[in-house]
Amino acid sequence: MANGNNTANEPASFWTQANALLRKNLTFQKRNVKTNVRLIMFPFVLCLLLLLLQKLIDNQLDKAENRCGCICKRTEGDTCLEQVCGIQYSDLDQVATCPIPNPPEWPPLLQLPAPQYRAARSDFFPFSDFPNPSCRRNGSCPVTMLFTGTNQSFGEIVSGNMVPTTLNINNSDIMGSLAANVLGSDTETEYSNFLEPAFFSDLPIYYLQSQCTQNSTFSIPVQISTISTQQEVRCAQGLRLWRNSSSEVNNELYKGYRRSNPERQIDEIAAGYDFLNSNGNRFNVSIWYNSTYKNNTGFGPIGLARIPRSVNLVSNAYLQFLLGTGTKMLFEFVKEMPKPETPLKFDLASLLGGLFFTWVILQLFPVVLTSLVYEKQQKLRIMMKMHGLGDGPYWMISYGYFLALSVVYMLCFVIFGSVIGLKFFTMNDYSIQFVFYFIYINLQISLAFLLASMFSNVKTATVTAYLGVFGTGLLAGFLFRFFVQDTSFPKGWIIVMELFPGFALYRGLYEFSQSSFIGDALGTHGMRWGDLSDSTNGMKEILIIIFVEWLLVLFFAYYVDQVLSSGRGKSPLFILKGFQKKPHSSFRKPSIQRQGSKVFVQIEKSDVNQEREKVEQVLLEPNISHAIVCDNLRKVYPERDGNPEKFAVRGLSLALPQGECFGMLGPNGAGKTSFINMMIGLSKPTSGSAFVQGLDIRTDMDGIYTSMGVCPQHDLLWETLTGREHLIFYGRLKNLKGSALTQAVEESLKSVNLFHGGVADKQAGKYSGGMKRRLSVAISLIGDPRVVYMDEPSTGLDPASRNNLWNVVKRAKQDRAIILTTHSMEEAEVLCDRLGIFVDGSLQCIGNPKELKARYGGTYVFTMTTSMDHEKDVENLVQQLSPNANKIYHISGTQKFELPKDEIRMANVFRAVETAKRNFTVSAWGLADTTLEDVFIKVARGAQAFDTLS
Repeated sequence: MANGNNTANEPASFWTQANALLRKNLTFQKRNVKTNVRLIMFPFVLCLLLLLLQKLIDNQLDKAENRCGCICKRTEGDTCLEQVCGIQYSDLDQVATCPIPNPPEWPPLLQLPAPQYRAARSDFFPFSDFPNPSCRRNGSCPVTMLFTGTNQSFGEIVSGNMVPTTLNINNSDIMGSLAANVLGSDTETEYSNFLEPAFFSDLPIYYLQSQCTQNSTFSIPVQISTISTQQEVRCAQGLRLWRNSSSEVNNELYKGYRRSNPERQIDEIAAGYDFLNSNGNRFNVSIWYNSTYKNNTGFGPIGLARIPRSVNLVSNAYLQFLLGTGTKMLFEFVKEMPKPETPLKFDLASLLGGLFFTWVILQLFPVVLTSLVYEKQQKLRIMMKMHGLGDGPYWMISYGYFLALSVVYMLCFVIFGSVIGLKFFTMNDYSIQFVFYFIYINLQISLAFLLASMFSNVKTATVTAYLGVFGTGLLAGFLFRFFVQDTSFPKGWIIVMELFPGFALYRGLYEFSQSSFIGDALGTHGMRWGDLSDSTNGMKEILIIIFVEWLLVLFFAYYVDQVLSSGRGKSPLFILKGFQKKPHSSFRKPSIQRQGSKVFVQIEKSDVNQEREKVEQVLLEPNISHAIVCDNLRKVYPERDGNPEKFAVRGLSLALPQGECFGMLGPNGAGKTSFINMMIGLSKPTSGSAFVQGLDIRTDMDGIYTSMGVCPQHDLLWETLTGREHLIFYGRLKNLKGSALTQAVEESLKSVNLFHGGVADKQAGKYSGGMKRRLSVAISLIGDPRVVYMDEPSTGLDPASRNNLWNVVKRAKQDRAIILTTHSMEEAEVLCDRLGIFVDGSLQCIGNPKELKARYGGTYVFTMTTSMDHEKDVENLVQQLSPNANKIYHISGTQKFELPKDEIRMANVFRAVETAKRNFTVSAWGLADTTLEDVFIKVARGAQAFDTLS
C-alpha cells in the first residue's frame, strides 16, 4: 500500500511509539465512559450511604431521652418548686453531652490488681518473700509493690512510710477523709474524670494497710449530685519487697504482665519504685505502673491512667523521712475541668471507614488486572509488539494510563467525601492523605502488572481479584485490627503482616479513622505530619513499607514480564546481557549442531534438497536480497501428561527473496502455524536458526518487529475501536505521521473494501467475520513492512471479497516478502510464486504451481459415466488407451482413471470415445489435467504412508 513521502521504512522512535499507544488508550477510554462513570459512582454511593446512616444515627442520638434534662427536686402537688437541670447521674451516658459547670471531686486512687491476679509464689515467682498461693482461694493475696535503689536502708525507710497502719474515716466528711487514706481500685478508667468508675461499679474500693484485721470490710454512703449510693470499702494488705537492682524489678513486673487471656493465672504486681541515687539531700525516683487498665477499645480516646496518686504517695513518704510522720502533702481530690453542653457525636465514617474505604480503594485492583490479562488473553499485547511497539513505551504509557485513572478515581473519592462532610477526610491533613493514596495506588498498579503475568484467562483473574478484595477487607477488619489494638501483641509481627499490601492499606486507613474519630470527640484536629513521630501512630512505618514495596514490586513485575509474558520470553539472566557486547547484526553461520541433518538429506526429494543447498550458499555468501532464511529450523514440543514428544517442525530450510510470496500448504497439524509462531516470536525454535532481513530470530526479535507485519490466524482486535482507529494506531507504530498516515489509512480501507458506507468508523466488535479478516490483512500491510506473515487470510470471506483481497496481496508482494498459509488451492495458485507442501512437520516438496503439477501430476484424469452393464466395456476402452491406467474412483456406473501423459494422445482419446458411443450409451465423459489439489492430496498421502511404514 502506498505511503507517500514518509519515514515508514525507518523504525518509529520511543516517543512516536509512546504517542501511538497513548492516543489509542485515550480513544479506548472514550468508548468506555459509561464503565468509568459506574466505577467512580461506587465510592460516591458508598460515601452517600455513610452520610445517610450518619444522619439517621444523629437523629436517634438527638432524641429527648438522650439529651440533658431537668428533674424536679421538690414538688407541691403538681407544681415543681425546685428544679435541677443538667447532668442526671441516673443516666450516666449523658456525661458526654451535658454541661458540667461544677465537676465532682473524687478521692485520688491507686491502680491495683484485681484479687485473682495479685502476685503469689509460683513457677513465675519462685521467691520466698511472695505470699503462699493459698491466698487466692479466699481472695486475701496482698498488693505487692517492688522497691530498689542504690541505698537500701534509705529505701526501706521511705517505702515503709508509703503504706499506712490505720484507716481514719470522718463521718461528717466521708469523701474528704477518703482522700487522706491510700485508696485503690481495679476498675478501668474512663476518658475523663467527670465520673469515677470505681464509685459506679459493683467492685469494692480498697484501702491499703500494712496489715488487715478481720473486720476490714464496711460500706460508706456516697453522695454524688442527686444520687446516693452505698460503696463497699475493703482492706488490702500492702506488701513491700526489696530487690537488688532495677533489672530484677523489671523482670518480675513483666513476668506478671496481664495479657489478653484473663482466664490464665497471672501474678500481677501493682507498681515498682526505683529510688536510684536518692538520699537525705537528693530525691530522685522512677515509677513503674501498669497501663493495661486504661480503657483503650480502639474506637475512641485512651483512658486516663491513675498515676498522680503514686507520685503523691512516694513524695509524702520522702517528706515524712525528712520532717517526721506528721508531715503530709495533701492530695485532696481529682477533678475534671468544667465543660459546656456538647452534642452527642458518633462519627460512623471514621468508625467504619477502615473497612469500607479499603474496599473502595482495592476496587481499582481488579480493573487494572483484568485489563492487562485481557490484552494477554486476546494476544493484543504481542500483536502490538509484532508491529513494532517496544517494551519501554508499552510500560511507560500503560503504567501512566492506569495511574491517571487511579488518581482521578481517588480524587473523586476524597472530593466526594469532603464535600458531603465526612470527617474521615476533612479532619486529616490532605497532604498526608495525598502521599498515602498516591504511593498505595502505585503499589497496587505494580502488583497488578506482576500478577497479570500469572493469569491467562480474564474470568479467572476477575474472580480471583474480587475474592482477594473482599477477603482482604474482611480479614483486615475482623482479624488484623484486633492485633493492632492489642498493645501486648508484638509490633514486629504487626510489621510482618503489613508487608501484605491489603493490610498496609487497612492500617493506613485505620490510622486516619482513629485520628478523625478522636479529634472529633475531643474537639481537636485529625492527623498532622507531627503526629507521625508518635510511637502509637503507625502511619510512618506504613508509608515506608508501601514505598519500598512499590519500587520492589515494580522491578519484579517488569522482570517477570520480560521472562514470561513478552512474546516467547527472555532468558532469566537477560539483565546481564546488557553488559555484554552485542554482535554485529548480519547473517552468520549458526553455532547449533544439526542433529540428524544427514538423515533428512537422504530421504528428501531433490527439490527440497536443492532448497537446503541454496540456504547453505546464502549463509556462506550473505545476500540482502533474501528477506527470510531458515536453516534447519526445528520445533519439538516436550512430553506432557503421558503424551510423547511432538515434532512440529523437522529441520526446515528455506530461502525467501524480496518480492516473493511463498505459500505453505499442508493438512491440519502439519506444523505450519508452529513455523509461523517461531518466525513472529511467539515461540522459540528447539534448534536451528532463521534470519529476517539479516536479523536472527533467536536474539534480534525486537529489531525484526520494526519491519514486520502479521495477519494472524485469529483476528486480534479491540472490540470497541473502529477499523480506522486500528489502522491509525498501527500506522503510527510504523512511523507514519500527518498526511502520510491519513493517506495510508484511507488507501488501506479502500483496498480491503472497508471505506464506504461508514464501515471504517464502525466498532470492530460489530464487524462480521469476513470484515474482521479484511481489517487484519490491512493491518498487516500498513506502514510498508518488509516481511509479512499471513495465516489463512481469506478464511470466512465471500467470493467477491476474497477476489478483492487477492488483488491487494498481489500488489503488496511487489516489494516485500510474504509467507502465506492457506487451505485454498485456488488462492495458493493465484497468489503464490512458490509453494511448499508441509506434512507432519517436514517440507515434502517446493516449487511454483506449474512445476509441482508437472512433477507430481504427470497424468490425466479420465471420467466416464455409463449404465452399470457397460462398466466392463469402459475398462477395456481405457486399457486400449493406456495399459498402465489406474482406476481411482468407481460408483454406480461412474468411473475415474489416471492416464500417464506420456502414453496417450488427446486425439486418440476423442476417437475412442466417439467409437464407444456407437456401441453403448455414454451419459457423460471428461478428460482433465491434474489440479494443485490432486498434487496436494497425492503428496500428503505419500508422506503419511511413508511415515506409517517407518
